Amino acid sequence: MPTAAAGPRRRADAERNIARIVSAARKSLSGDPNASVDDIAKAAGVGRMTLYGHFGTRAELVEAALIDALRAGEETLSAVDLTGDAQDALARLLDSGWSLVAESMALLTAAQGTLPAGRIRQLHAAPAQRVEELIRRGQNEDAFRTDLPIAWLVSAVHYILQGAAEENRAERLKTEDAARVVTATVQSLLSPPPPDFHGSR
Repeated sequence: MPTAAAGPRRRADAERNIARIVSAARKSLSGDPNASVDDIAKAAGVGRMTLYGHFGTRAELVEAALIDALRAGEETLSAVDLTGDAQDALARLLDSGWSLVAESMALLTAAQGTLPAGRIRQLHAAPAQRVEELIRRGQNEDAFRTDLPIAWLVSAVHYILQGAAEENRAERLKTEDAARVVTATVQSLLSPPPPDFHGSR
């Protein structure tokens, strides 16, 4: 007859398996957004049946990995000092969060076509809002351009980050150079145009 401790032990084992599977999914999908369930199970050191016992579909697993990555990213990014000069604050945000943003972008690529677009936007709302608030503050300080819609600028920043993540995965952009390259590109994008910009031809 099983002891009373068997239930809690089984739950603890299940929680450890889930944590291993989600961690393996984050790593596998970050390296290859098309990684299969078999790839992830192998990386986690569990069988397909064990994985499917916790995640009924690949979509559920991708969503769990994305949620876990965004949670970890939120913990890191929320600790970044965003006070003071908006340009300096943006540089600190991009420098501190580059690797996490790159991972979440890779997971977003994996989620596209797997999760509904509305769910992806919902999960990504907090990081996007932080960037938008920082750009808006920089605009109010005359540090960032105001001639383009702020929604477009936020999207452009994320396009740059996604592009950098893809270049990094393709080994055309070294990891140690990524934060510097991303920061320089984003700051150039957000810099106010010259006074005669609109009148030039």
